[in-house]
Amino acid sequence: MQRAISPLAALTAATLALTACGADRPAASPSSSAGSSGKSVILITPNPVGTNSFLQLSVKGAEAAAKEIGASFKLYESKDPTSIAQNLDAAVRAKPTVIVGVSFSFDDLFATVPGQHPGQQFLQVDSCAKKQAANLTCVSFREHEAAYLAGVEAGLLTRSGKVGVVAALDSPFVHRWIDPFFAGAKAVKGSVTGTPLYVGGSNPFSDPARAKSQAQTLTGQGADIVAAAASAGNQGVFEAVAAAGAKAFGVDVNQCAQSPGAVIDNVLKHVDVAERAAIADIAAGRAGGVKVYGLKEGGVGVNALGDDLASSGCAVASSPEVVAKVKQVRDDIVAGRVTVADPLAG
Repeated sequence: MQRAISPLAALTAATLALTACGADRPAASPSSSAGSSGKSVILITPNPVGTNSFLQLSVKGAEAAAKEIGASFKLYESKDPTSIAQNLDAAVRAKPTVIVGVSFSFDDLFATVPGQHPGQQFLQVDSCAKKQAANLTCVSFREHEAAYLAGVEAGLLTRSGKVGVVAALDSPFVHRWIDPFFAGAKAVKGSVTGTPLYVGGSNPFSDPARAKSQAQTLTGQGADIVAAAASAGNQGVFEAVAAAGAKAFGVDVNQCAQSPGAVIDNVLKHVDVAERAAIADIAAGRAGGVKVYGLKEGGVGVNALGDDLASSGCAVASSPEVVAKVKQVRDDIVAGRVTVADPLAG
């Protein structure tokens, strides 16, 4: 945090919801890298970055973009809704080239603050305020398309016919990793049953112990494949399935190395690539609107689609027939022959 909270920040902070990513530790002082052009990029995270792969990707993308446009980079890590508002207030006062806010935790603030500062450019990553000002650019993803592909893999590989998901919260946004996963599994094996369990609690996105417990419940009920959608809690899921002789799916980045042999694949979201492109566009005067990245745009995917699958460490590499089916379904989705229902639609 940079300054005492402003009246505006104090008014809006209480309405915020925490993001589906992040670790729970005290907020860190802003870190920065220098630039010489007078341009600057400030990235505000909803939680401390820690070991959170999603937030690590967002930092990577913003740093790369800053370097590309010759700008300095500063990271403001928040720890709760109040510090998010404080950090946004400080960022506005700094007047950088662009202020980047990550996740739906910024929905309420970005519905009002950009309109109050029309000369300042804002970028929201992985969500978009319902009331979008002209100086707010948004980047979002069709995560449900990649989750569907993971479900196809699960449906082809399950032996028990029972699959599960350990998710952080029971919310519409998080259901983008749940419902399509089950739909993909049923599309290739109609008899598959799917059960979701939720981490919940005071720290749902960084609670490996509770995530592990929920995964143990699922494997105890006969699920032989469990998708992890609990952010920093995913390691607990991996430990549980490995002990039970089951398999898992990771999320955001390649997590196969975290539990060798136990992770089939990962629901990938290339946040760093999309964020880097959006910041470059804003710096070049191409701001505003919503940029959406799905399978067609290469913004989401699974490791099974990558040229480096053989060296990925993911268990699906040993099932070429499954990889071939995933590529076929990917092509069908891109061509519009298969439509993946979006839990956020409407």
